[in-house]
Amino acid sequence: MSRSPIQNSSPNTPSQSHVASLRRLRRISHLLDNAIPIPGTKYRIGLDPILGLIPGGGDLISSIFAGYVVFKSAQMGVPQETLVKMAANIVFDTVAGTVPVAGDLLDVAWKANVKNIELL
Repeated sequence: MSRSPIQNSSPNTPSQSHVASLRRLRRISHLLDNAIPIPGTKYRIGLDPILGLIPGGGDLISSIFAGYVVFKSAQMGVPQETLVKMAANIVFDTVAGTVPVAGDLLDVAWKANVKNIELL
């Protein structure tokens, strides 16, 4: 006798909605940190460092998108310790990004969203 799919799933198997959410969060992370290849190099940048160039609010805008990743992670049941690490990555990225020039270079290198998806 075969078992129904519900009986075959273990407590650690993510639901279809969690899988869909994870895909969406990975796309957002890719868009923010790795969407644009730099010609002639293997390196990629995303919208995060580009938004950081907008004076007075670009870093805030990118932190809102990054905060969405943490919010959805919390809804998916990620442990609080991991959520704190994710939030710390965003805070560091946002605060450091406010420093002219150096903050923009850090935005290119730090890739807080990629780090957060790895934590997820």
